[in-house]
Amino acid sequence: MKKNLLILGAGGVAHVAAHKAAMHNDILGDICIASRTQAKCDAIIESVRKMGHLKDPSKQLYSRQIDCLDIPATARLIRETGSEIVLNLGQAFINMSVLEACLETGAVYLDTAIHEDPDKVCETPPWYANYEWKRKARCAAQGLSAILGVGFDPGVVNAYCALAQKHYFDKIDTIDILDVNAGSHGKYFATNFDPEINFREFIKVWTWIDRKWKEYPTHSVKRVYDFPVAGQCPVYLNGHDELHSLSKNIDANSIRFWMGFGNHYINVFTVLRTLGFLNHLPVKLATGQDVVPLKVVRALLPDPQTLAPNYTGNTCIGNFVKGWKNGRKREVFIYQVSDHKQAFLEVGSQGISYTAGVPPVAAAILVAKGIWDPKTMVNVEELDPDPFIALLNKIGLPTEVKEIKPGSKESFDGAVRPLEVELAESIACCIVSAANPRIALDREAQAKGLLRAAKQAAATKKARPAPKGKATAKKKAKAKS
Repeated sequence: MKKNLLILGAGGVAHVAAHKAAMHNDILGDICIASRTQAKCDAIIESVRKMGHLKDPSKQLYSRQIDCLDIPATARLIRETGSEIVLNLGQAFINMSVLEACLETGAVYLDTAIHEDPDKVCETPPWYANYEWKRKARCAAQGLSAILGVGFDPGVVNAYCALAQKHYFDKIDTIDILDVNAGSHGKYFATNFDPEINFREFIKVWTWIDRKWKEYPTHSVKRVYDFPVAGQCPVYLNGHDELHSLSKNIDANSIRFWMGFGNHYINVFTVLRTLGFLNHLPVKLATGQDVVPLKVVRALLPDPQTLAPNYTGNTCIGNFVKGWKNGRKREVFIYQVSDHKQAFLEVGSQGISYTAGVPPVAAAILVAKGIWDPKTMVNVEELDPDPFIALLNKIGLPTEVKEIKPGSKESFDGAVRPLEVELAESIACCIVSAANPRIALDREAQAKGLLRAAKQAAATKKARPAPKGKATAKKKAKAKS
């Protein structure tokens, strides 16, 4: 049994993780939340106590201030708090420093994203080989468990790949990971997690097709798919963390990642990028001062945690898997739907942070119980998916599995056609009101709402049995004819 949890970071994901960890502190033990700004940690603790989520009041829940890039200080904090499990939920820039501190102290290491160098974006695949995997031999030599990318994507979707391989397919052809947010936060523009990380990951598109890495322009390949609960949403081929390990660990011909983007997001992103505001390197002002444009954009945009109170709608994230079982073609969609409002009512968070914050706590519980204890460095797909998914089902992220008739209208076609064909169909059209930017957005929301209402009305009418009198009249008319 491992005990005592150190949560590093105090953003939206750490907020959710702290609540969920407190709900299971009878297993996890004392919980310390630490970040550069201790006041943010204290605000999370206050929220946990206010909502009554501390299951065992005899266990400690407290905060510390830490600069995680300071390896000796982080190692010292791990020892002082007696933490045997470390959840790294800070920015991806600190991964290597925290991992080194865990190697020094023997604490189990968990994170939710690949390490990032501030001066580099969307690195050459497989990205993990540039950083984390270089320390794999040291983890194995010390018998240290380090579980990489255990959020939702990466994380749960990796487990879905392992689940498909273990239970649903003898041979996998393609895996398309689909991530959409059919929610509304009421702001003109905001990202659902750290704006800096959000924009950095969309600068290049690296994808795994026909067992080779291929690069495409950003937002150049588009599909529209009818998702469970979320409905019809546009998705774009994108690069993402999980592809870098899945390409190595899952036997499939193609593994692609698709992210949902509305026309408004595409428009704002394209303008910012074209004008240079998404540049991650310093530029010199006329005053001689150096500034990073991307960090300025981050400072101007809303804190993702502040979106939670007014967020409505759903997320849908899952894996569309195609292959063969018992000699026959098979297609399965393994997915999870979360509700923004329900996430807020439960833990005071929006749905994106909720889906990312629950899985690392589930992993920590499995580590604490000794169910997941690889004693080396692994990515999630290398572990048994069954206990992970079973636990997620119980603590807030239930998984659904939908059989799809191969080649039917419910099938997802992720095969990438010639680029000129894809570019011609990936246009995003926006209407803008210079006087009031909200007008165009409100019209789009109203149109979607009317369309959704019409679909629901049609479905209800179809499901409702015909009145007895009308049915009898129809029968009489049929018999007469």
